[in-house]
Amino acid sequence: MMQRRLGFLVLTLLFSGAAGHAAQTLRIVPIRADDQVVVSVELADGYTDEVRQAIASGLRTTFTYTIDLRMLVPGWVDRTVSSATVSLSDQYDNLTRRHTLSRMIDGRVDETIVTEDEATVRQWLTTLTRLPVVKTTKLDAARDYYVRITAQARPRGGSLLGWVSNVTGQAKFTFLR
Repeated sequence: MMQRRLGFLVLTLLFSGAAGHAAQTLRIVPIRADDQVVVSVELADGYTDEVRQAIASGLRTTFTYTIDLRMLVPGWVDRTVSSATVSLSDQYDNLTRRHTLSRMIDGRVDETIVTEDEATVRQWLTTLTRLPVVKTTKLDAARDYYVRITAQARPRGGSLLGWVSNVTGQAKFTFLR
């Protein structure tokens, strides 16, 4: 019994350390803009050599961001207020040397562009800017909320950030009218 508790404690410490390190690379900024809460996200170390090589080989490369807005409920399970899935993809054509970039929000195509610039590709895959998350009318005043985001890259041949396949981070805020 004591060994089981010690093993659980060690696993808990290992996982909390990994999550803490991973959260440092995912920058999340929720703000109020007019009548909505919007979030900006940057996956600082997401555009690795493995990702660059996968793109150069012509493999469709996709970064998927799962965004959950939750309300803190003391002594109970936090309530999910809103959630969205954003997929940012790059399909590189070796013959024309052009990247076709597409953004899908909850399964619907939101935007598609074509570029030859690698800096544009890097920003496209690793950054979300002012993404609407929820209308403020759905939030209770003076309540604590947080945005939790999980980022995942595909193909999974290499791992995101070199050592984990998913990166999760969160940012807390209090909603004031």
